[in-house]
Amino acid sequence: MFDDKYKFSCVERFLQYVKYDTQSDEDSTSFPSTEKQKILSADLAKELKSIGLKDAQMDDWGYVMATLPSNTNKDVPPIAFIAHVDTSPSVTGKNVNPVTNKNYQGGDIKLSNGGWIIKESENPDLKNMIGFDIITTDGNTLLGADNKAGVAEIIDAINYLITHPEVKHGTIKVCFTPDEEVGRGTEKIDLKKLRAKYAYTVDGSSRGEIESETFSADAVVIKFFGKNIHPGYAKNKMINSIKIASAFIESLPKNKLSPETTENREGYVHPLAFNGNEEMTLVKFIIRDFETPKLKEYENFLKDLAEKTVAKFPGARLEFEVKEQYRNMKEVLVNHFKVIDYAAEAMNRLGIKPIMHPIRGGTDGSRLSFMGLPTPNIFAGEHSFHSQLEWVAVQDMEMAVKAIVEIAKVWEEKS
Repeated sequence: MFDDKYKFSCVERFLQYVKYDTQSDEDSTSFPSTEKQKILSADLAKELKSIGLKDAQMDDWGYVMATLPSNTNKDVPPIAFIAHVDTSPSVTGKNVNPVTNKNYQGGDIKLSNGGWIIKESENPDLKNMIGFDIITTDGNTLLGADNKAGVAEIIDAINYLITHPEVKHGTIKVCFTPDEEVGRGTEKIDLKKLRAKYAYTVDGSSRGEIESETFSADAVVIKFFGKNIHPGYAKNKMINSIKIASAFIESLPKNKLSPETTENREGYVHPLAFNGNEEMTLVKFIIRDFETPKLKEYENFLKDLAEKTVAKFPGARLEFEVKEQYRNMKEVLVNHFKVIDYAAEAMNRLGIKPIMHPIRGGTDGSRLSFMGLPTPNIFAGEHSFHSQLEWVAVQDMEMAVKAIVEIAKVWEEKS
């Protein structure tokens, strides 16, 4: 049983963490992509030491790792709980001003700035939040619950286990990563140093979520090359790459294969960047599907469409590049049932119905699973992330702390 007299610290910690601007940069070539992420990470290492994890430290790349030693005689596989410190490049994370809406009683939540409204019709989980305390932004920034809520919950769970030595557990590893939001969260990670057998990212939404399937993902970069001539003397000479790229974009399907027209297990191709001049215009795509072989179909489709477009502009040419991003973690986790089953067991013990559904996205767990560390994702309570409409409920954060503790207990008992 969880100690009902325990004073949770996750919300207090979270409200401190969101004050750090840790936005990552998808155009950066350095690692981490922004040095400011390491400011929070360094402080987290100190915080972990202060609660009793003596080996806590941040490495040169900005990864924070620490160990809570086993307190059982059983041979329990070491498990890791992982969260990321960076926030999305999509919306500023500077000067975050969180607002706590206490005792939510239903309906829309209007933010104080920018005319933003968290609509009940667009947030079905709000119907389960009656009486809860909901933390939002003031409308000027994102909140950073993705994934600072997970960071705070992991530290609070570790603090609970330290202050409750009667709760038996195996070796527990803590890891906080940079650059997850730009798909580089595992780029420099040292798994030999982490020394975990299994792991969980704490980066999900609804209470009870256990996510063991993600999209498979590639990136496509297409460069359209034209020919620039002074516009006053360009007749029959200029080949404007911007117009070529625009024609290509216009030729994409209107009613299928895009994020705004797909759902559930449907994949998509998504243009997310477009810039250039008369000489060269670059278009970036992300490609997603739950079935990895379909990525190649989408890539061939885009390449064929681009070549047909270029053929309409004599003298133009293109370059087409595919970059692998991550693969569906299910391809690995299907061989490691217990890492999922033990999480489900923990949820059931807490009276939570496990929610199993695929993620229409990816997590650090996608890459980690293929690197040899099976890593499903569990709920942190974060909602509407990457936007000013982001929110998290205090009670969900506290339940996530309980879930982390219970997972550790299940691993010990089942070993």
